[in-house]
Formats: sequence, structure tokens, C-alpha cells
Amino acid sequence: MGLPFWATLGLTIGGMMTSVFLFSIIGAAVHDRYVVRQKAKNKPMFSKKNRRIVSVWTKFGMSGIAFLTPILFTPIVGTVLATVLGVSKSRIWLHMLWSAVFWGFAVTLTLFKLSHLPFLQFLQR
Repeated sequence: MGLPFWATLGLTIGGMMTSVFLFSIIGAAVHDRYVVRQKAKNKPMFSKKNRRIVSVWTKFGMSGIAFLTPILFTPIVGTVLATVLGVSKSRIWLHMLWSAVFWGFAVTLTLFKLSHLPFLQFLQR
């Protein structure tokens, strides 16, 4: 789109943080609805997937979830996951902000530095 580096970085961070703000507010409602649906289906509360998530939480905490959110989860999943695990909104926002700045800078810088390569020429259009 021809945007300069800092505009691209700002929009990248702003996009992630918009999702984080919205889903940190509605994350508890999403979780409550999920629990009700699981109980209605008589599914166990602790599945293999849930146990894996809890093990990641106990090993790495909110910092680990924030670090992995842009590359492994999505901002929506990472935020709802943190909300479900009982992290306060302000702590979620702080950790997701440093993660967005770190990953936004890393990815934007990489794309700007490598955009001259033939397989990334589509970025120039």
C-alpha cells in the first residue's frame, strides 16, 4: 500500500490492541456461554486440550501467553484465554501491548528489509 514504516507499525499494533480491548471486555461472557454449552452436552470440564492450556499457563504465565499470542494464537484467542484464566483486564492490556510492539516491530522491520527479494515483490504493488 506504500505506507511508511512507522504507519505500518502503528496500524499493526493498533489492530491487535483493538481486538485485545474488545475481547477482554466480552471474554468473560464468551467463557460463561462456552461452559454452559459444555455442561449441556455433558462434556467433561477438563479435556486434554484444557489440561495442555493450563500446563502452558503454569509454566509461562501471562507473559508466555502474550508472547505466543501473535504467532501461535490470535489476539482474540490469547485475550479470551487470559480472561478465562482470571487475569485482570489491565494486566492483559499491558502484556498484550508489549507483545504487539515487539512482534509488530519484528515483522514490520523484516518485511521492509526483505521486500526487495523476488518472492516478496507482491508487497511493492
